[in-house]
Amino acid sequence: MLYLTIIGGAFVAWLILVILFTPGIPYHIEAPVDPRSDHFIQVLESTAHSTLKRGNQVEILTNGNAFYPAMLEAIRGARETINLECYIFKKGEIGDAFVEALSERARGGVRVTMVMDAIGSFGAFHQSVKPLREAGCRVESYQRMRWYSLARLNNRTHRELLVVDGRVAFVGGAGIADWWAIRYRNKPMWRDTMARIEGPIVSDIQGVIAENWLECCGEILTGPETYKPQVAAGPSAALAIKSSPSDRATAGRVLYQMLVEVSTRRVLISTPYFLPDRAFRRAIVRTAARGVDVAVIVPGDETDQRWVRLASRRLYGQLLKAGVRIFEFGGGMTHNKALIVDDLWAVIGTTNVDNRSFEHNDEVNVAIRDEMVAARLTRDFDADRARGREVSLHAWLRRPLWEKLVGTVAWILERQQ
Repeated sequence: MLYLTIIGGAFVAWLILVILFTPGIPYHIEAPVDPRSDHFIQVLESTAHSTLKRGNQVEILTNGNAFYPAMLEAIRGARETINLECYIFKKGEIGDAFVEALSERARGGVRVTMVMDAIGSFGAFHQSVKPLREAGCRVESYQRMRWYSLARLNNRTHRELLVVDGRVAFVGGAGIADWWAIRYRNKPMWRDTMARIEGPIVSDIQGVIAENWLECCGEILTGPETYKPQVAAGPSAALAIKSSPSDRATAGRVLYQMLVEVSTRRVLISTPYFLPDRAFRRAIVRTAARGVDVAVIVPGDETDQRWVRLASRRLYGQLLKAGVRIFEFGGGMTHNKALIVDDLWAVIGTTNVDNRSFEHNDEVNVAIRDEMVAARLTRDFDADRARGREVSLHAWLRRPLWEKLVGTVAWILERQQ
C-alpha cells in the first residue's frame, strides 16, 4: 500500500509540474500580411483548416434578453432537427424553459441531440436529463469522470452552440443559466453576446457539434435533415474555426495571433478572462508599437473569478507601458468574447484570452469578414467601454501591496485559465 501511495504521489507531482512548466509555443508571424487581401484569406484558411464561405446572414444579439428569446423561438419552430452543445446548462428559469421547449419538440417528432459538458453542467445534467430523455431527446455527457479517461479530465468542451433544422445556428459565449438573463443572487445580469447565423457556414458549425457527439457515443451524424444544401442568406463571409487540445498549436490560437499581428489600424478585445501568455503579450506590444490602437475590456470588481482577475491585473504593466488601453467593465460581470480588427474582421465564439481556451478546451469561433458586423460589435464595445473604468499606468503602479503579493502567487493560474 505504501509503495502504491508513493507511486501515486509521484505521478500527481509530475502531472502538476508538466501542466505548470511545459513551455508554450512562441507564436509569431513570419511576415506582415494585409488583412484586407485575398492572400490573408488564403493564409487563414490554410492555417486554420477552414474555408471562408460567403452568403451568410449574421445578426448580433446583445445580452440574454435578446438571445434567449431568439434561441427559444428557433427551437419551438423546429421541424426536423435540433442540435445543442453547451459547457454550462443549469437548472432555473432559463434552463427549465429550454427543457420544456426541447421536450415539446422531441415529443412532436423532432430529433433532438444534445451534448453537455460533464463538469460545466455538473449537477444540473442529472436533474435535466431525465425529463429530456423521457421526451425522446438524445442527451450525452462530454468527458465524464471515468478511471480510464482521467488523463483527459482537463479537456472540456467549452463550446456553446445551437443548430436548428440545419439552417439556423447560434454561436457565442453564453451557456444556459439564469445569470445571463435576470438578476441572479442580487447581482446584475451578465453581459454577453450571441450571433444568429443563416447561410452556408451553418453546415460547418453543425459539423463542430457532430464532432463532440461522435466522441460521446460513436455515432456519426449523416442524415440530410442535419446537413442542408448551402444556400446564400446574406452578405457576410465567414469561417467556422474549431480548436481542440488534440492539436497543440490550436487553430483558435493561430486565429487570434494572426489577426492581432496583421492589424494596421485598430484591435478591440473583449474577454472575461484575460491571461495572455508571453508570446501573445509580445504580439500585442509589437502591434501597439506600430501605432495600432489596441483596447481591451475585462471584468471589473464584479467578476466571477477573483483569483483570475488578480492574476490578470499582474500582467497589465507591460501592456500599459506599450500604450494598450485597458478598461474594467463597470456594469456587473462581463462574459463577452469578441475580437474586432481594422473595422473589417470580427470574431465571435467561446475562446477566452487565456491558456485554458488556447490549449485545454474544445472551443469554436466564427471569424466574420464584414464591415457592417464589425461596426455593430464596435458599437457594443464602445457602450461597454463607456460603462467601464480605464486603468492608468499610474494607478496600476499604486495598486495595494496585498494585490502585488497575491499576484506573485496567482501566476500559476496562467497555465490553467
